[in-house]
Amino acid sequence: MKIVALIQARMGSSRLPGKVLKTVAGQPMLKILINRLKKSKHIDKIIVVTSVTQNNDKLCAAVTEFGIKTFRGSEKDVLSRMYEAGLQFEADVIVRITGDCPLIDPIVVDAVIEKFLKSNVDYVSNALPPTFPDGLDTEVFSFSALQRAHEEATEEYDREHVTPYLRKGSFEVENLAWPIDFSNVRWSVDEIQDLLVVRKVFEHFSPDIHFPWTKVIELMAEKPDVFKENKHIKRNEGAVMSNGQKLWRRAKKIIPGGNMLLSKRAEMHLPDAWPSYFSKTSGCTVWDIDGNKYTDLYLMGVGTNILGYSHPEVDEAVMQTVKSGNLSTLNAPEEVWLAEKLLELDPWAGMVRFARSGGEANAIAIRIARAAAGRDGVAVCGYHGWHDWYLSANLGENDSLAGHLLPGLSTKGVPTALRDTVHPFEYNDFDTLQLLVLEKKIGVIKMEVLRNREPENGFLERVRKLASDNGIVLIFDECTSGFRETFGGLYKKFNVEPDIAIYGKTLGNGYAVSAIVGKEEIMQAAQSTFISSTFWTERIGSTAALKTLEVMQREEPWTHVTELGLYLRGLWKELASKYDLSLSFSGLPALSNFLITSDNPLECKTFITQEMLKKGYLAGTTVYVSLAHNRTIFDEYIEVLDPIFKIIAEVQAGRDIRTLLDGPVCHSGFKRIN
Repeated sequence: MKIVALIQARMGSSRLPGKVLKTVAGQPMLKILINRLKKSKHIDKIIVVTSVTQNNDKLCAAVTEFGIKTFRGSEKDVLSRMYEAGLQFEADVIVRITGDCPLIDPIVVDAVIEKFLKSNVDYVSNALPPTFPDGLDTEVFSFSALQRAHEEATEEYDREHVTPYLRKGSFEVENLAWPIDFSNVRWSVDEIQDLLVVRKVFEHFSPDIHFPWTKVIELMAEKPDVFKENKHIKRNEGAVMSNGQKLWRRAKKIIPGGNMLLSKRAEMHLPDAWPSYFSKTSGCTVWDIDGNKYTDLYLMGVGTNILGYSHPEVDEAVMQTVKSGNLSTLNAPEEVWLAEKLLELDPWAGMVRFARSGGEANAIAIRIARAAAGRDGVAVCGYHGWHDWYLSANLGENDSLAGHLLPGLSTKGVPTALRDTVHPFEYNDFDTLQLLVLEKKIGVIKMEVLRNREPENGFLERVRKLASDNGIVLIFDECTSGFRETFGGLYKKFNVEPDIAIYGKTLGNGYAVSAIVGKEEIMQAAQSTFISSTFWTERIGSTAALKTLEVMQREEPWTHVTELGLYLRGLWKELASKYDLSLSFSGLPALSNFLITSDNPLECKTFITQEMLKKGYLAGTTVYVSLAHNRTIFDEYIEVLDPIFKIIAEVQAGRDIRTLLDGPVCHSGFKRIN
C-alpha cells in the first residue's frame, strides 16, 4: 500500500500572496513544513500540488531545490488537480496537507493515518469536528474515494475545496479527537498576523524545527503574548470568505481605509460579508470576482450610471477613443464640442471648464468664484466634496467644536487658518443665510438645489436675489441632481438660474468627467488664478459625456427614473403598511432612501442588506434608479423584500435583531446639512 502526502500550495493566496515561500526561521515556510512531514513513519512520498498558472513557476522551482517533486493542474478545480496527482504517483492512500501549516506535526499525521488504516473507512480527519489547533489539520482518504468524488461532485465549492464532498453523502468517515479542545487556537498562516505568530514560535525553539505540537501548547501557557497577534481571526475563515472579502482585507492593509471612496467601503454596507469587488457589469447587473451575479437595487456606481452599466453606445465611443489615442501633446477636440453642448443646455452661461470628479469641480468652482467676487467668505449648504475649502466648515470656534456642523466629516489635516472662511446654513433657512451675508463678507453662496426637502416660501428665488443684490456668486452643485429630473440641472425645474452650475456623476455614465458651467464674466476669473491639471485634458471623459448626452436626449432618462422612483416609493409604502411599519423617505425620487422608524435603524439596514444579498441583490435602504431598471425588476425585488419586512415587524414587537445578524452592524454615513 502506497501512502502519498499531497501538499496543496500556491503563490496566489488572496489574503497573503506568496505566503508558502515567506521566510520562517531563515527558511521558506513550505520547506519547514516538508522537513517536519518527512519525520512521518508512514508516508512513502511527498508531492507538492499546485496549479498551472505562471505565478506558481517560482514555487515549483523552489520545491525542486528542496528535493521534492511537484504536480501542476487546474487552478480552480482543485479536486481534479488532487485526483490527477494521486493518479500519476500511483497513490493507494492520500494524506492531504495544506501548505500554510508549518507547524504540522508528524506525530499527529501518523495518528490520523493509523486510525484510517485500522478503521477501514473512506476518510479520516482530525477536524470533524476540530479539537486540535488550526494548523494541524490532516485528512487521510483512499484514492478510490477521491476518484469517486472527482467523478460525482458538481458544486463549485466541492471542487474548489477538495474534501467537502467526501465528508457528506454515502462515504464512511471517522474523526480523530484530542481529549482537550484546542480548536480555537490558530497556527495556520492566512494573514500577516498569523505569519508573525509562527515566526515567534520558531524563534523560541530555534535552531530546533522538529519540536512537537504539545510543546507549543506549553509555550502558549508560559508566554501568551507570543500568540496575541492573530487571536481575532476565526478558524477556517478563509474557506467561508469570498474572494472579494479576502481582497478587501488585503486592501485595508495597504490602502488607507481600503479604497478611495467612503461610500464603497464594505463596512458601510455589510461588514465581513459584502462582495466588495466586481468583475463585470451589464444593465443593472453586477458580477463579483467569484462570479456571483447580483441585481443592483442599490447605488448604481454611486449614482453615476443613469443609463445603466456598460451602456453599449457609450462604451463603444470610448473604445474607439482608446484605439485612436486618449492623450497627446495636443488638445482633445472633444472638450470643445462638449463645452458647446453644455452651453446649449445652459444658455444663460458663456464658458465651461472640465475636471474628472465632482470634488475637483467643486474646488475649481470655489477658486473661480472667490477670484471673481474678490471676497473669501463662502456660505454653503449641502455636500460638496473633500477639499480643504469645504471641510473647513467643520472648524468650529475652537478645536473642541470641530466636526459639530457635519458629523462624520473630520477636519484632521485641514489648516486651522481656514477657520471662519466657510459658513454652513440649513436648507430653507433664509434668515441665517441673510445674516451670514451681512456679517461674514460672503463672496460665494454654494448649495445643492434640492436633496431632501422642497424649497419653501420662494427660498431659491430669494437666494438668487440676495446673491444678485450683494455681488455674490451663486453656485448650484448639480453633481448629484443633474439630469435626474431635467435635461441638465435641477434648477430648471424651479426657474432659478445660478452664476455657476457644476455637473458630474451622470455626465459620463460611469466615466470620469465633470464640468463647471458659468457666466462668461465670472468664468474668465479662472485666468487670473492658477487652475491646471494634466489629466483634465484626456479625452475619454469628454467622449463619454458627449455620447451620454446624445443618448439622454433621445431616451429622456430623467422622466423614466423619476416615475420609477415614485413607483418604488409606493411599493415600499404598501409593504410597510402590510406589516404596520413606519417609513420616512428622503432624496430625489430617482435617488430614493427609506428609513424604518426604529430604535435600531442601522441593525435593520444591515439585516436587509444581509438577506437581500443572499437572494442575489445588492440592496439596502437606498435605490438609485437607472434607465436599466423597470417595474418588473422592482416588483420582483419587493417580493423578496416582503418576508424581510415581516421579520423586521417581529423585531419591532420585541424580537432581538442581533440574533438575526451574521456579522457586525454597518457603519453610518455622515449627516448632510440640507
